[in-house]
Amino acid sequence: MKSILLALALLAAPLAAEARVVPAPVQDEAAGQATREVAVLAGGCFWGVQGVFEHVAGVKSAVSGYAGGQADTATYEQVSSGMTGHAESVRITYDPKAISYGRLLQIYFSVAHDPTELNRQGPDSGTQYRSTIFAADAEQARVAHRYIDQINRAHVFDRPLATTVEALHGFYPAEAYHQDFLTLHPHNPYIMINDLPKVDELQRLFPSAYRRAPVLAGTARP
Repeated sequence: MKSILLALALLAAPLAAEARVVPAPVQDEAAGQATREVAVLAGGCFWGVQGVFEHVAGVKSAVSGYAGGQADTATYEQVSSGMTGHAESVRITYDPKAISYGRLLQIYFSVAHDPTELNRQGPDSGTQYRSTIFAADAEQARVAHRYIDQINRAHVFDRPLATTVEALHGFYPAEAYHQDFLTLHPHNPYIMINDLPKVDELQRLFPSAYRRAPVLAGTARP
């Protein structure tokens, strides 16, 4: 659990860089007949990433969890050691007829996290907080790699992206108390400082993609 003392200390910390709209990907995933697809994204503490995507129109569910490691070490206590290979991640189930994979990545790079930070986000450091796109298939990997290259070539950020692309070999839902944390604990100091501003930026920068009522994950793990 994030330390309340740490969160309170952040009140004196400098504000994060202002979010910006990253250009849409030139090459997106090809449209198909499916009405349900999955994207798995990691960008620091999963509370904020989940909170952002729960407010995105076209998203059917967003579940906090762990990707990049094995099932037997996919617990918060073990992942927090930084030794399991996992990253705190969010599994986003979405309707590709309502929102594309590339549009999800655009929101991910624009407001869900700072993709230039290596193995950290804000106050959280370690490989478990890395910026990673876990590609479910070759098409997602192709879109992700080309989009990262596009953003770097355009010098959208002052530094190159630290985001990596890894093959998705498994996703393990986090403990129930982590699910919907932003919505259930909006007055938590960590959420107020680090994550609620991301939802505000989503509404400001992507008004057509913003959904006021979040779609909640509920209990993803007993």
